[in-house]
Amino acid sequence: MRVIRVTIDLTVPDIEEARAFYSDYLGLAGEDLGLDWVTRFVVPSSGEHIQLVSRDAAAPENPLLTVKVDDVDDAYAQARRRGYEIVHPLSTEPWGIRRFFVRAPDGTVINIAAHREP
Repeated sequence: MRVIRVTIDLTVPDIEEARAFYSDYLGLAGEDLGLDWVTRFVVPSSGEHIQLVSRDAAAPENPLLTVKVDDVDDAYAQARRRGYEIVHPLSTEPWGIRRFFVRAPDGTVINIAAHREP
């Protein structure tokens, strides 16, 4: 497994309400993900980004981080072998992501994900 990207996931009560702050005030570029419960804001000059999540559509908890990997099945197998708590099982979600949530030893919930192959 190789990490490709790490994204901070901020839980907000209302994405539309938060949009004015992150886009209008901070000047981050909004990136529509096509889902009403999550959106991404990007620093135009560097590509750094954050995601805002109101309530994950499928998992019991919101993650604090999303870690995109090249092989999510391998990442899942490694997490299970190491005995880490799986918060949300390995799933292929309807919106085009294969993922699972794992709890780090410090309690942080992390979304480990990969885009599924076309």
